[in-house]
Amino acid sequence: EIAANLVKLSKVNSDDSRYIAALILARGGSKGIPLKNIKMLAGVPLIGWVIRAALDSGVFDSVWVSTDHDEIARVARAWGAEVHRRSPEVSKDSSSSLETIQEFSRLNPDVGVICNIQATSPCLHPHHLKEAVEFITKEGFDSVFSVVRRHHFRWQEVEKGDGQCTKALNLNPVCRPRRQDWAGELCENGSFYFTTKELLEKGPPFYSFSISSVNLLISCVDIDVDIDWPVAEQRVLRFGYFGKDKPEVVRLLLCNVSGCLTDGQIHISANGEEMVSINTRDQAGIDLLKKEEVILIEKDPITKALADKLSQRMGCPLLQKVDDKLKKMQELMEKKGMEWKEVAYLGETGADIKCLELAGLSGVPMDAPTVARNHAKYICRNTAGHGAVREFAEHILLLKKKAKSQMEQDRICRNTF
Repeated sequence: EIAANLVKLSKVNSDDSRYIAALILARGGSKGIPLKNIKMLAGVPLIGWVIRAALDSGVFDSVWVSTDHDEIARVARAWGAEVHRRSPEVSKDSSSSLETIQEFSRLNPDVGVICNIQATSPCLHPHHLKEAVEFITKEGFDSVFSVVRRHHFRWQEVEKGDGQCTKALNLNPVCRPRRQDWAGELCENGSFYFTTKELLEKGPPFYSFSISSVNLLISCVDIDVDIDWPVAEQRVLRFGYFGKDKPEVVRLLLCNVSGCLTDGQIHISANGEEMVSINTRDQAGIDLLKKEEVILIEKDPITKALADKLSQRMGCPLLQKVDDKLKKMQELMEKKGMEWKEVAYLGETGADIKCLELAGLSGVPMDAPTVARNHAKYICRNTAGHGAVREFAEHILLLKKKAKSQMEQDRICRNTF
């Protein structure tokens, strides 16, 4: 039974006794972009962005993904969410979000407040959810939703050829206000909706006079067709929430040779000489991390001559025959006086799982096995030996730059805008 799986997380709004659940709707039948909800966006499954923000907000007793698809359910669990297997009755193309939320509420009677988070809101941050839940728990509202402030002049649409003239809807055309003289309008953006169980049972969740809204500085991203994807990726790289880790403190990159730096193949010449191929893009990626230390790791035995040549070519040390990677990495960090949060780790097999989980930043090439992909914070678009190391190096530098920029923004009071 789904209701029996309700387990409370540690949350910050402990003064409210009601059970608060986040519910992310992720049906498998997306028409515009097949399986859109788990498609990789900037190295993270689309629903992974909002699951991470919801979990890190600390305001929910549990975070759920409602789906009818096995693969979406697997990805949701991998990112830390519970799974609500919705019924066929609310999985149709004609099914409304309200019907699905009401089904979840009926199956989980202990839930007192539900927050429906839209999966296509990768720019959602924990502080948005913290601000919203306080309207419910501290100020007594029973419905809260997200909005953005727009400064758009709207006009009435008229049919061509019917002789009617269009009319201004939110301005006086004779006296058009300057942008700085007009507060604009609040527009619902669909990022999230909080509602109480009592209000939900009555019907439409906002049929109430006790409503408030949270003004988001960053709007959600509309992702309906393939052409929207690169735009969304650029926006999330700039404005998305990348987790509690502080990537600006990364001092060390640990990178597997076989399956990351190379495609795993060892070429043997007629006279028995071993060779591997290195992509110059990956070498350039390691060169980008001049301020950070880079150490290569090789589990499979290779000749000392080849190992020395690799180390010389890449300009960094190579650890050979590392059978127990976790033990070896812990010994290495203890020797260097480092913590896992200061480490970026690029792995590709089940033997890398613990290191991927512990590292401040972790990644795998696109062609890594599923068992490794499920534990990485970033999944490269490039495959092993074909630019994955370069891509991960650029990702590290991007997050370091973003983190420093965020620290500057945190010093600015949002109320002054």
